[in-house]
Amino acid sequence: MSGHSKWSQIRHKKSREDARRGKIFTKLIREIIVAARMGGGNPESNARLRAAIAAAKAVNMPKENIERAIKKGTGELEGETLEEYVFEGYGPGGVAVMVRGTTDNRNRTIAEIRKIFSKHGGSPGETGCVSWLFERKGVFVFNKKDVDEEKLLEKTLEFGAEDIKELEEDGTFEVYTDPLKFEEIKKKFEEEGIKFTFCEISMIPQTTVRLEGKEAEQMLKLMNALEECDDIQDVYANFNIASDVIEAMAS
Repeated sequence: MSGHSKWSQIRHKKSREDARRGKIFTKLIREIIVAARMGGGNPESNARLRAAIAAAKAVNMPKENIERAIKKGTGELEGETLEEYVFEGYGPGGVAVMVRGTTDNRNRTIAEIRKIFSKHGGSPGETGCVSWLFERKGVFVFNKKDVDEEKLLEKTLEFGAEDIKELEEDGTFEVYTDPLKFEEIKKKFEEEGIKFTFCEISMIPQTTVRLEGKEAEQMLKLMNALEECDDIQDVYANFNIASDVIEAMAS
C-alpha cells in the first residue's frame, strides 16, 4: 500500500494548489450538488454532504458557492442535470483501475475516459471486472516523527479502528476504519492531539501490483490524466510504486 498511499497524499496537496486557480472547484461543486440531491441539504443528517462541504472549505471555497451548490442539489435553484457513473479498467502491468465521477453527458465522458486509457497504456474493462478488488475504508496517515507510537497504538484500539500498519519506506503509520466510524474516530484523534498528515474515505485494494520503470511512469501519467478530467471525482488503483518514483514524477 505504500505507493498507493503516497499518491493519495500528493493528490491532496495538488488539490490545494489547484484550488488557487479555482480548478478543483468544479469537481467539489458537483459533489455537493449530487450529495444534496441524494441525501438532502442538511449536512448534520447527510454524511456525504458533510464530507463534501469539509473538502470545499479545506480549499477555501467561498461560502456562497457552497450554499448555491446545496440549493441546486435540493432543487431550490435550477442547475445542470448530473448523473453518477463508475468506469472500470486496467492500467499498465494489469493494474486494476476504478473511476468514479459525475457528468451531464455520459456518452461524452465515457468516450473521453476510454481515450485516456488508450493513450497511457491502459484498457477499458467490463462493469464489475475490478470493483471486487476494492473495499471502502476510512484511512488515516500518521508521520512517525509526529506521533507517540505507543499512544497511537493504544488509542487506535480504544477508538475501534480496524487495523494499523507501519510503512517503513515512508516513515508512516496507516490506520484503517469502518467508513461509518470515520468521522467519529477523526474527532477522537483530534481531541487527543494525535496529529495525522491526511485522512480520507477511500476504496482500498485488497492486493497490489508492483510497477517499476516504464510501466510505473505510464501508470502515474494515466492517473494524472484521469484526475485532470472535470467529470472525474475519484480514481482508485491497486498499483504499488516506490515513493521516490512517485515524488519524482509529481515534482
